Amino acid sequence: MSLTEAETLNLDRIRRELADGFDEELEMELDDDRLDRMLADMSEHPGRETVDRRVYFKELFRLQGELVKLQDWVQTQKLRVVVIFEGRDSAGKGGAIKRITQRLNPRVCRVAALPAPNERERTQWYFQRYVAHLPAAGEIVLFDRSWYNRAGVERVMGFCTSDEYEEFFRSVPEFERMLVRSGIILLKYWFSITDEEQEFRFNMRIHDPLKQWKLSPMDVESRRRWEDYTKAKEVMLDRTHIPEAPWWVVEAVDKKRARLNCIHHLLSQIPYSEVPHPPVDLPPRVRHDDYARVPVPPEMYVPEAY
Repeated sequence: MSLTEAETLNLDRIRRELADGFDEELEMELDDDRLDRMLADMSEHPGRETVDRRVYFKELFRLQGELVKLQDWVQTQKLRVVVIFEGRDSAGKGGAIKRITQRLNPRVCRVAALPAPNERERTQWYFQRYVAHLPAAGEIVLFDRSWYNRAGVERVMGFCTSDEYEEFFRSVPEFERMLVRSGIILLKYWFSITDEEQEFRFNMRIHDPLKQWKLSPMDVESRRRWEDYTKAKEVMLDRTHIPEAPWWVVEAVDKKRARLNCIHHLLSQIPYSEVPHPPVDLPPRVRHDDYARVPVPPEMYVPEAY
């Protein structure tokens, strides 16, 4: 049976709408490629194999579909999920978080990226400002850096005392056990990159005006203190890797593989099933004979520059 002209037009509109839904990921992917090309003549950074682009997109969209199912399950079962993302500056935490949240409802899955504590917060119980961001029933919270700041940047940069540092390690296992006992599902990911890879990514940011804002003075100083951060990371993993809330290390030199592996693992850690939804039928629009649409004044329209 041949399609009518109206049906063909509708199919074209559906295809365009679906393609538009994938454009955001495509834009981010093209942005990665742009940065790689930009430094091709400026760096000795060796090229390397990565996952095929078609495989990457196919798997990413499939995994994002599973994340939507997980989101529905979390809502329906009233679960509370906390996912911690830690790692060196430029390790790819933000990129992974973007891909996780990209298709999800921000009312269900939200990101907590806390700034440095203010004067009042510095006088509070250390975990207090993080507790305020923990999920309620039916919510997922992704911490883009977390209470582990004390074991990393605060330790290396001297923002906490030795006593505060030791008290953190005494407290954090019990704090996390308490969260788990309360019913919170707690996952902790460390994104691991090499010294050479971080240097390359920092250079990318230095030479890209669209990314320079990501490179703070603290990030620059962290380059100099690579070994100090390595020692702090090793102590942190050793002293806070507990059965109730183990650490999971994501090999993140290859950004695409890191994203896919992290999402795949996250999905495997929370048993979920697809939630059936009743079919949705659009009701006919109510029309009134006395309704007249008020015209919008031309000067209120945004100029069509494109």
